[in-house]
Amino acid sequence: MELLSILLQATASLSSLGAPIGAALAVIGAGIGIGKIGASAMEAIARQPEAASDIRMSMIIVAALIEGAALFAIVVCFMAL
Repeated sequence: MELLSILLQATASLSSLGAPIGAALAVIGAGIGIGKIGASAMEAIARQPEAASDIRMSMIIVAALIEGAALFAIVVCFMAL
């Protein structure tokens, strides 16, 4: 019985670390994704400068979607606290 209470206390203390770790992973993933989008967009603009406005608009839309997903993940992680 004593072992069970010790395990429950350890689990309770570790569960408070899950939300910040999940939020950090969401932010890191969003940063990597937006970085790759920016790099790819700059390469595409360098290849076709006349298509810069279309490429830039697509880049902004995709970056906004990634930011939205990251924000949603952060909110869910902190609601788990």
